[in-house]
Amino acid sequence: MNIAGKHALVTGGGTGIGLAIARALAAEGALVTITGRRKSILDDAAQTAGLFAQVIDVTQESSVVDGIRSAVAARGPVQICVPNAGIAEGRALHKTDMDFWRSMMATNLDGAFLTIRESLMSMRETDWGRVIAVASIAGVKGLKGAPCYSASKHGLIGLIRGLAADYLGKPITFNALCPAYVDTDIVPQNIARIMARTGMTESEAHAVMDGANPHGRLIAPQEVAEAALWLCGDYSGSVNGQAIQIAGGEM
Repeated sequence: MNIAGKHALVTGGGTGIGLAIARALAAEGALVTITGRRKSILDDAAQTAGLFAQVIDVTQESSVVDGIRSAVAARGPVQICVPNAGIAEGRALHKTDMDFWRSMMATNLDGAFLTIRESLMSMRETDWGRVIAVASIAGVKGLKGAPCYSASKHGLIGLIRGLAADYLGKPITFNALCPAYVDTDIVPQNIARIMARTGMTESEAHAVMDGANPHGRLIAPQEVAEAALWLCGDYSGSVNGQAIQIAGGEM
């Protein structure tokens, strides 16, 4: 792997999967711009060497355009783009209003589109690039109780596959990582919802979360980060347009 000095941009990079990927890239020598809406969280994360904070709201086009331009001016062309920012929430379709639908799409799909579009502006001028979208197992199968979330992640994978087709033969690849349930800050929120809905104890609700993955445990953020590193490796150029499942054996 030779990504030392290359500029990587990771949206939603202050916590969870995004932070794990950012740290893994920085450990290999990349200059990593982490983005998000909360400056204090980004600043805390940027205490790690090689990470640089940039406040960006991926639901706002001007914020993405201006933020990525600033990052490019400071650290050079984006050569590793990781659209990771997203929201995960389930809701029955008959209880879904347009505000919920648009919020989900604005973050998970529109945000990825804007991030990739603006990153490509500088990436296309280089001799190597990687776009690694963080999707979900919900992007390759329907997730019960979360039709809107599933639709947003299916759309993201469609975007990645379309771009891979557009750039065939060029030194830029486009892939999506599709984790199942990952041990992030979202887990306590989901456990609380399970407890409120079912009356389960915290340990019982945690067991439900663990059992949602076929191998009976939550996935560590680092497991997703290692897959992102692999896609940046010297011999990853033939992996393109793929939805790579990190899901404990999900079929």
